[in-house]
Amino acid sequence: MRYRLFGQHTGLRVSELVLGTANFGGRWGYGSDIDAAREIVDRYADAGGNFLDCADVYQFGESEEFLGKLLPGRRDNFVIATKYTQAAAPNMGALATGNSRLAMRLSVEASLKRLKSDRIDLYWVHFSDGITPTDEIMRGLDDLVRSGKVLYIGLSDFPAWRVARAATIAELRGWARVAGLQFEHSLVERTAEHELMPAGKALGLGMVAWSPLGGGLLSGKYRRGEKGRLEALGGAVFQQENSGQRMAIVDATLAVATELGVTPSEVAVAWVLLKGSLPIIGPRTSEQLSAYLGASKLTLAQHHVERLDRASALAPIFPQSMIDAPAYRQAAAGGQYERIVMPETPAP
Repeated sequence: MRYRLFGQHTGLRVSELVLGTANFGGRWGYGSDIDAAREIVDRYADAGGNFLDCADVYQFGESEEFLGKLLPGRRDNFVIATKYTQAAAPNMGALATGNSRLAMRLSVEASLKRLKSDRIDLYWVHFSDGITPTDEIMRGLDDLVRSGKVLYIGLSDFPAWRVARAATIAELRGWARVAGLQFEHSLVERTAEHELMPAGKALGLGMVAWSPLGGGLLSGKYRRGEKGRLEALGGAVFQQENSGQRMAIVDATLAVATELGVTPSEVAVAWVLLKGSLPIIGPRTSEQLSAYLGASKLTLAQHHVERLDRASALAPIFPQSMIDAPAYRQAAAGGQYERIVMPETPAP
C-alpha cells in the first residue's frame, strides 16, 4: 500500500486506505468480536496500512476499547484518528454532547482512557452541532494540541464555509491549523464535489472519504439479497438504489469490475482514491477486508473512469454553473481564456 502526505500542512505519512473501526465491537447489536478485529488490524498492517479511523460513539465506546487492547507494543506504528460530538453512551445529556469546549474536554479524556494512549494523533469534530461558534471549537482544539494530548485536528461533516472560516481563524490567530477534512463521497454520493472538495484542495487539507461503497450498495450485495446495513444499523448511511441513475451507476460499477476481473468494491474504492480523497474502508470480517485491499493496487483505465463519471455525473449548481460557463470564463479573461494556463489548485 502506498503512503501519502496528509494534506499540505503536515509531514504525516498515512496509508491511502484508512481502516474504519465502526464495526469493532457489539454494543450496536452488530459488529466484530475482538478476535475478528485483531485479524482485520493485523492483515491491514501487513498490507502496509497505518491509518485507523474511530469515534467515541462507535459501538458506544467499544471500538476505542478494542484498539486499546489490540495496539500495545505497536501503538507508534499507527495514526489513530477519533472523533467527538455524540459521546460514547446513549442519553449522555446536553453537556457531554455537541461541539462545546466542555464536551470536547470530557470526550478527549474518556477516549484517551479507552485507547490506553497518551495522545490522539488526529482529532476530528464529528459533525457540526449548528450552535457552537467556530472560534470556540478552534480555541479548544488549539488547547488540546498545545497540551500534547492531540497532534493534528480536523473537521468532519461541516459545511464548506465553516471549514474555510475555521482555517482562516486558526491561521490569523496562530492557533493549530486545520489539517484534515472528512465527508461522504462515493459514486452514489458525489455532492461533496460541489463545495467541500474544492475547499479542501484550495486550503491544502488532507481529505478523507467515508462510505465509499454507499453503505454497501456499490458492492452489488443487495442485488444478491443480502441485508447488511439495510437491517443491522437501521439503514444508517445506506444509499438506496432508488433512481434510474443509481441503477445505472451500480450497473457500470459491476460491468467495469467484470471487465477487470476484480470485485465491484475494489472498483468503487479505487474511483474515490483517484478523485483525491483517502477512502475509509470498514470491514466487519477478514473476507470483506480482502475485497477492499485490492483497490490500492487497481489502476482504472481512462475509459473506465469516464464510464463511471458519466453514469454518476452531478448536475451543476450555482455559482459554479455560472463561473464555469464558457461566456463567463471568456469575460473574466478578456477573451483570452484558452491562452491562460490555469493553476492545478483552486485559488484559496
